[in-house]
Amino acid sequence: MAEMWRHYGNKEAVMRNSLKLLAPISLIVALAACSGENAEAPGEEFATAEGDYAPSPEAAGSAADTAEDAVAEIGSPPTQANRYASRGGDVALPVPSSDIAVSLPKMAYVMNYGFRLAGDKIATVQQQHADMCEAQGPYSCRIIAMTRTGDDEDEIAGELQLAVASDKARGFGALLSAAAAQADAEEFRADIQGEDVSKSIVDTEARVRSRIALRDRLMEVLRTRRGKVEELVEAERQVAAVNEEIDQAQSWLREQQGRVAFSRMTLTYESATPGGSFLRPVEGALGSLGSIFGMLLAFLIVVGAVLGPVVLAALGIRHFGRRAEARASRAEA
Repeated sequence: MAEMWRHYGNKEAVMRNSLKLLAPISLIVALAACSGENAEAPGEEFATAEGDYAPSPEAAGSAADTAEDAVAEIGSPPTQANRYASRGGDVALPVPSSDIAVSLPKMAYVMNYGFRLAGDKIATVQQQHADMCEAQGPYSCRIIAMTRTGDDEDEIAGELQLAVASDKARGFGALLSAAAAQADAEEFRADIQGEDVSKSIVDTEARVRSRIALRDRLMEVLRTRRGKVEELVEAERQVAAVNEEIDQAQSWLREQQGRVAFSRMTLTYESATPGGSFLRPVEGALGSLGSIFGMLLAFLIVVGAVLGPVVLAALGIRHFGRRAEARASRAEA
């Protein structure tokens, strides 16, 4: 009797484990049957013993096949087509891996802007541009040089040199042009020039690494004191020479990296004649006439200084020659 109960208990445990394993598959079957486009009519369902409705045997078989296909697809490894297939069924292009390093060129930019405005406004606009640069902060804009020459309002000229962060240079240049336009300034120049310094920087970095490796080997020789005295002295000289090369290369490298990080911007200011473009050529012509007359007078002075003594000497010789001839004719008479 005990043997029979034990056998019955083992059989019941096996059935419980089988039901646990079949529970996920039954859930998938039920979901597939509910979400099918061609669902069966309510009349084809049949009632269970508990009073619930279950799908018909044909629908259950179809749903079971769908569930088995889904399980097989989940368990199968992804193929090349599955990787590139989109949700709509179209084949999409493969996305490049983010591990591929993309080296962008290192550009050093030089920007030049020129403004022509009334002479009495040049100082104000130049100071306004300098204040705008300082307001950006030293990490975005720096003033390199600022000059202004001329006393007459029609001859005033100025220049402002800035170092602007490369990622903000073009936007800041537009702000400077807008500020100058508010002072009725005419922008007669705006150009941007770029230089690719990628190769120079990469070559210099490689040279620095090779020089550092050489210095380390020489320092190892000096540290271990292996070799003759002459070899150790020569190693010390080579270490000093290599250190000098490394310092020079690193200094040049920092300069080039600074050119890439900060763009050089030059602003020039010229005075404009109030009368417009008609009077400016006339005043230029009058000024050129004064220069021409001055150059002509200077030329005459130089010629007189050089040829004057020669002419006087020739006239003196001729005068004394005539007097000698006159004395000779009187003596013959």
